[in-house]
Amino acid sequence: MMVDKRHPKQGGQAGPAEVPLFGFQPPVGTPYGLEVSTVEDFFAQHADWPWSPPRLGRATFHYLIAVTEGELRHDVDHVTQTVSPGQWLWVRPGHAQCWHPPGDARGPFLLFEPGVLTSEVARLLAPLTAHEAPAVLTPHPDDGSWLRQTALQLLDEHRALGRRRLEVHHLLRRSLLESLLLRLANSPDIAPADTTAGAGRGETYGRFVDALELHFRELHRVADYAGLLGCSVRTLSRAARDATGKGARELIDERRLLEARRLLGGAGWDARAVAAHLGFTDPANFGRFVRGHTGLAPAAFAAREAESGL
Repeated sequence: MMVDKRHPKQGGQAGPAEVPLFGFQPPVGTPYGLEVSTVEDFFAQHADWPWSPPRLGRATFHYLIAVTEGELRHDVDHVTQTVSPGQWLWVRPGHAQCWHPPGDARGPFLLFEPGVLTSEVARLLAPLTAHEAPAVLTPHPDDGSWLRQTALQLLDEHRALGRRRLEVHHLLRRSLLESLLLRLANSPDIAPADTTAGAGRGETYGRFVDALELHFRELHRVADYAGLLGCSVRTLSRAARDATGKGARELIDERRLLEARRLLGGAGWDARAVAAHLGFTDPANFGRFVRGHTGLAPAAFAAREAESGL
């Protein structure tokens, strides 16, 4: 389980201009980027973390929680989500998140890295794993019971480490996880996948989106991402335009502006803190960035977003 002592913060306590990024590090002996537990076990094992005091953080992996009893409250990108029995909470890589104090919530708790999925399944699940997909999912009524049972089977297989050969154990876990996710993708909250894009550029764009979610605070140039992905600026720009109709530069700016909207509006941060959080060395440059994209100064933009309730 991702716990504080095995995932030290980067730079200490998270403040208004810093959200630490945690990597995946399961207990020793747990194979291949997937860990399965329960909400109740997580709360029982961490009596004073991470909700006392609440701490904001981000992760490089997925959190997926099925609530079978009680009610779970969790902040995702500075919005408090309430998850009721029969619903699923999905915190995707790069989301800012914060736990609320433990309640009476019960249910399976899955943590997995993006790379644990096969490439074909990852392509089919793109609408479900996308950063902008809903944090709370309500499965199709015909799928609810099946999903709960599959999650419990996955939990049982995860706990069966040592009962079978390691490679068989992992293949069973991955098969159950992929089956569960493919069925969860049938939720009314999720739009169908567009599988018409060329495989090469679709993959490049997908890797770009993943990298953008993790690095948009510190990497701001298309060349930065092209270098990270091992492709040319031209290849990355074409992949972005083929997938969205927008250039990579525009997508980088849109992601930074989205974060500014969330922090200035719903989270109530001041403009100086948001500027530092987004990697602007001078608050005046942040002001020009906001005005250039919205026509408003940061203070007016914040007032508008707070009024809209974003």
